[in-house]
Amino acid sequence: MELFDNRPENEDGRLDREIRTYDFLDKLGIEYKRTDHEPATTMEACTRIDEVLGVVICKNLFLCNRQKTSFYLLLMPGDKKFKTKELSSQINSARLSFAQEEDMLKFLDIEPGAVSVMGLMNDTDNEVRLLIDEDVLKSEYIGCHPCVCTSSLKIKTKDVLNKFLPATGHEYVTVHLVGEE
Repeated sequence: MELFDNRPENEDGRLDREIRTYDFLDKLGIEYKRTDHEPATTMEACTRIDEVLGVVICKNLFLCNRQKTSFYLLLMPGDKKFKTKELSSQINSARLSFAQEEDMLKFLDIEPGAVSVMGLMNDTDNEVRLLIDEDVLKSEYIGCHPCVCTSSLKIKTKDVLNKFLPATGHEYVTVHLVGEE
């Protein structure tokens, strides 16, 4: 894997959702580092991607309430355990579960394995609430996918918060996840 300073020079064979991500970031003047890779299906593969980028990729969970009337994108450190009860009480939503694949496509134009804060650019009706664990906010950089699972990006956290999110019309709620057993 190589580390690149920007979008791919040759866009042949890349999905439109990935190219739209680069277009959006470039339009906003957000700098990013990028690496291309096979889909990461093991922790070892994820660790290698993290090493190349020099950042830990966020765990991105797409969640919904039981009625499927509220949807949430949770960004949390990859090494924390997720407990629905811990999060539910903070956002006043009972019975959170993982949202379905068709909801990922509908709201974020993302498929399983590629869930990322970048998908919020596709949520033009602001159907998804962004939740960010406080530890992610303490990091200088956020690692995420450009709406596909075959590339990963390193972006300054302040650029995601101060440029990207306002451009998408999304705000975020800070959550505190202990994540211990």
